[in-house]
Amino acid sequence: MSNNKIVSTHWADINADKIIRERGEKDCYTCASGITPSGTVHIGNFREIISVELVARALRDKGKNVRFIYSWDDYDVFRKVPKNMPEPELLEGYLRKPITLVPDTLGRADNYARGNELDVEKILPSVGVNPEYLYQAARYRDSEYAEGIKTALEHKDEIKAILNEFRTQPLPEDWWPISVFSSFTDKDNTTILAWDGEYGVTYRDDDTNQEETIDLRNTPYAKLPWRIDWPMRWSREGVDFEPAGKDHHSEGGSFDTSKRIVEVFGGKAPVSFQYDFISIKGRGGKISSSSGEVISLYDVLEVYTPELCRYMFVGTRPNTEFAISFDLDVLKIYEDYDKCERIYFGLQSANDKKKAKESRIYELSQVKDIPTTPSYQIPFRHLCNLLQIHSGDIEAVIATLDDIEESQIERLKQRCVCAWNWITTFSPEDFRFALATEDTPVVEVTDKERTAIKALAEKVSKIETYENAKEFGNDMYSCATDIELETSDFFKIVYKALIGKEKGPKLAQFIETCGKDKILPILSRY
Repeated sequence: MSNNKIVSTHWADINADKIIRERGEKDCYTCASGITPSGTVHIGNFREIISVELVARALRDKGKNVRFIYSWDDYDVFRKVPKNMPEPELLEGYLRKPITLVPDTLGRADNYARGNELDVEKILPSVGVNPEYLYQAARYRDSEYAEGIKTALEHKDEIKAILNEFRTQPLPEDWWPISVFSSFTDKDNTTILAWDGEYGVTYRDDDTNQEETIDLRNTPYAKLPWRIDWPMRWSREGVDFEPAGKDHHSEGGSFDTSKRIVEVFGGKAPVSFQYDFISIKGRGGKISSSSGEVISLYDVLEVYTPELCRYMFVGTRPNTEFAISFDLDVLKIYEDYDKCERIYFGLQSANDKKKAKESRIYELSQVKDIPTTPSYQIPFRHLCNLLQIHSGDIEAVIATLDDIEESQIERLKQRCVCAWNWITTFSPEDFRFALATEDTPVVEVTDKERTAIKALAEKVSKIETYENAKEFGNDMYSCATDIELETSDFFKIVYKALIGKEKGPKLAQFIETCGKDKILPILSRY
């Protein structure tokens, strides 16, 4: 197994080493991630979550204590009504209010933000992600950031100068480093009028022209804008590591400004890296979300087991774009994972460098504990054929596998569920088949073709006398050649009789896999 002492070159371990090197030895390292729950949290967002989890796991594997925090930026503004949400007219009335005040018309929770949060919090443990959640709306509304807001006000000119360095148009003279939700309307259509140098801020509601002075120590209405809020929290939480996407890491983006502004709060920018976007390949069928386009982790886990889902991210450097596939590439991804597992358990040879690389990928792909035995090694294409032969009956498929061990059954069942989902929802039409039944119309055949089918039935009835499928396959050709029928025509008519299509899985192996008890009743109809 992977007990060699070769230094890991996996990107998660490299970043863990970098954190330790740059932040020094600490009692606990804080790794952070977060997002605004303003819509479905999609698989692109998950890339950041899993990237942080993998680095946190790498740190723990080095014997370090780690705090993995995930911030829900749920005090952000409700800017637009997502597509496909029920009661859009009702939701339009909540525009410009905090998303925690927006009702969840999907009925998942008491507000829209919480509904989106719960969707994620329920599914993440299934892929081995268990962060500590921080809810920013609650923190702001409880005035936990009063000192941070006051610090921003005290350093208003310094912050403004930093932001202006990255702007084509300078901020206006009356700019303030805070925003306020109106106590009169709950909307952020407000103008800051004055600050008393301590905790008092006066603002005007621009919709109603009402004015009010609030105390930062006991108001639920004040907050910092994103480019100031992010570095304030870096400092407050002591964040050692947080990656970000292309948009934040672009030149002059929020990471560039935040790593300067964090010093205003007495902190230091975390170790970071930029992760790339994810595309979707071969999507079809029922995948959809409130936006009409988004693919969520739920969608991916319909086709990929949790370990396979992790594997795709573990095996790809974060700064590399890749596609989540729902087409025939699914077969290859499963086969690649199985090869990785075989190398880890020594079932397939590899040089030391390759073994170390694949073993580390396998370890990080596991949801929790690393298995002590490999999963049942059955080619994914063959598993798909078995499932179709047995009309998706997983128990019937497992019953055909004489050599499966008890410790492997649950893992195989989980894979069968994903495989059947993929077959029935996303696989190409020419990949799918169903064995003919007594209710299936008989295919029209010529006398010569009927003779060939009868000869084949005779051979199938004695299939157990052949040493293997190859020997049976070689003999099967005589069913056509003995009566001078073109072998291509013979195969075509047999496929049509068995599965109603002109081609399918390799015929000899297919017949052997189905078994004569399933094949003979079909052939006997001719």
